[in-house]
Amino acid sequence: MKRPAALRDASLRAAKLRSATLRPAKLRPGALQFWRGWSIGLRMAFITMLPVTLLFTSFVWYSWYAHRAQVDEELAERGRILARALAETSEYNVISGNLSDLRLTINGLVQSDSSVYRIDVVDMNGQNTVFALSEHPIEAEGRSFEAPIRKQVVWINLFSDNGTPHVSASSDTRPPTLTTEVVGLVRVTMSPTNMLAKQLHRFRVELAMAALALAASGALAYILARSLTVPLREAISVLRRIRGGNYRVQLPVTTGGEVGELQASIGEMSVALDQSKQDLENKVAERTRDLLASRNEALRADADKRKLIQKVNSIIEEERKSIAVEIHDELNASLIAVRLESQTIQQLAAKVTPGDEIDQIRAKAQAITKLALDLYANGRRLVRRLRPEVLDMLGLHGAVEEMVSHYRSSSGVHFEFESQGDFSKIGNELAISAYRIVQEALSNIMKHSQAGFARVSLALSDEDGALHIEVQDDGEGFDPAVASEGIGIIGMRERVFALGGSIHVQSRPGEGTLVAITLPLSDVATA
Repeated sequence: MKRPAALRDASLRAAKLRSATLRPAKLRPGALQFWRGWSIGLRMAFITMLPVTLLFTSFVWYSWYAHRAQVDEELAERGRILARALAETSEYNVISGNLSDLRLTINGLVQSDSSVYRIDVVDMNGQNTVFALSEHPIEAEGRSFEAPIRKQVVWINLFSDNGTPHVSASSDTRPPTLTTEVVGLVRVTMSPTNMLAKQLHRFRVELAMAALALAASGALAYILARSLTVPLREAISVLRRIRGGNYRVQLPVTTGGEVGELQASIGEMSVALDQSKQDLENKVAERTRDLLASRNEALRADADKRKLIQKVNSIIEEERKSIAVEIHDELNASLIAVRLESQTIQQLAAKVTPGDEIDQIRAKAQAITKLALDLYANGRRLVRRLRPEVLDMLGLHGAVEEMVSHYRSSSGVHFEFESQGDFSKIGNELAISAYRIVQEALSNIMKHSQAGFARVSLALSDEDGALHIEVQDDGEGFDPAVASEGIGIIGMRERVFALGGSIHVQSRPGEGTLVAITLPLSDVATA
C-alpha cells in the first residue's frame, strides 16, 4: 500500500534533517580525512590544543638550544681566557725550571673552577712538564683550548754608532730591540658538566612552567569542548527520540549562538512534526479505507476475470473439439471419397486403349489420389492439435508421454518423462489445461532455449490434493529481472491462475530454466 504524498514529503524532510544532524558530512577530496570519525568535542579539543602544543614544543626546543649555546659560549670564552692568562704568567717558571710554583698554581685553578677538567703545560719537545686533573665528578668532552708560552728577549745597545758610550737624551725615542721565542704550550681542557647541570635546573623550571601552561590550556579546551558537546549530545538524543516516533519532546535552550538556534529549531520541529503526524494519521486512515474498498473491488474483479478466462478456455476447447469432429467426420470423409473416385478413374483408364490423353488422365488421377492422401494426413494432424485423441483414449499421463515421445523423435533434444500418482481421477477440464500448459512449455524449449536435455515431471499428491508439473531444461536461460515475459509464459500463467493454481519460473543466464506449476484438484470438476 502506497503512503499519501503528504506523509512521504514529511518523512523525507525528517530523514534529511536526521542525516544532516547525525551523519558526518562528506568531505571534499582535498580535505583532512584522519578526523572523519572524531566527535565534535574531540575535534574542538584538537583544534584548541594543536597550536598550543606546537608553541610548547617550539618553546621547549628553543629553551634547551639556548641553554646549550650559552654553555658552549661561556665555556669557550673561559677556556681561552684561562689558557692565555696561564701562558702569560708561566713564562718565568718554565724558563727558570721552577715548576713547583707552577704546579701549585694550576692545581689551585683546577680545584677552584669546576668547569676545568685538566690543565697541561707542554715544553717544546711535546713532553708534559706539569699537569693537573680535576677532582670534581665531571666528564671531559674533548674541548681543549691552547695558548703558547712566549719568552721575550730585550736587546739594549750601550754604545753609539761611533763606538762611544751611549748617553740617553730626551729626544732619543728609539725603543729597545725585542725578540720572542716560544718555549712551551698551555692546554686547558674544559668540561661542560657542571654548567650543563645548572642550565638543566633552569631548563626544568622553565619546562615545569610551560607544562603548567599547557595543562591549563588543556583544561580550558576540555571545558570549551564540553560546553559544546553536552548541548549537542542532548540535541542528538532528542532527534533519536523523534526518529523513533516520539514527537512530543522538550529540549530547553541552554546556550546561545548556533547551538542555541539548533536547540530552538529542534523544539519547533518536534511541535510541527507532531501536528503533521496527527494530520497524516487522519489522512492515512481515510486513504486506507479507500484502498481497502479498492482492493476488495479489485479482488472481486480478479475473481470474475479468472472465471471469465476459465469460461473462455472451456468454450475454446469445446469449439476446438467441434471443429476437430467436423474435420474428422466431414472433411476426411470427403477426402476418402475423392481418393476412391480418383482410384476408380485410374482403373477405368487402364481398360481404355492406351494413348497420350489416357496417360494424362491416369497421371492426373494419381496426382489427385496423392493430394487427397496428403490432405487427409494434414487433417489428421490438425485434428490432433485441435483435440488430441490420445487425451480421451489414454488420459493425461498417456497424452503427455506421447507428446514427449513425439518431441524426442522429431528434435535433437533428449527428453525425459517422470510421473507419480493415479491420474484417472483428474477431471476433463483440468486434464486439458495441464496438457496445454505442458505443450506450451515444450514449445518454448524448442523455440528459445537451445537446450540439449529437458525433463517433464507430473506428480499427483494426495497430501495437498494438487497436481504438480515441472518442466526443466539446460538451455541458455534468461534473467527474469531484465527480460520481459513472452506470450507463452503469460498464457501459461493465465491458465494456471484461472484454475486457482500457482506458477514459479526460475532461470539464470547459462543455467537453464525451471517451470514449476501447482494445480489444485478441489477448484475444478473431477471425474
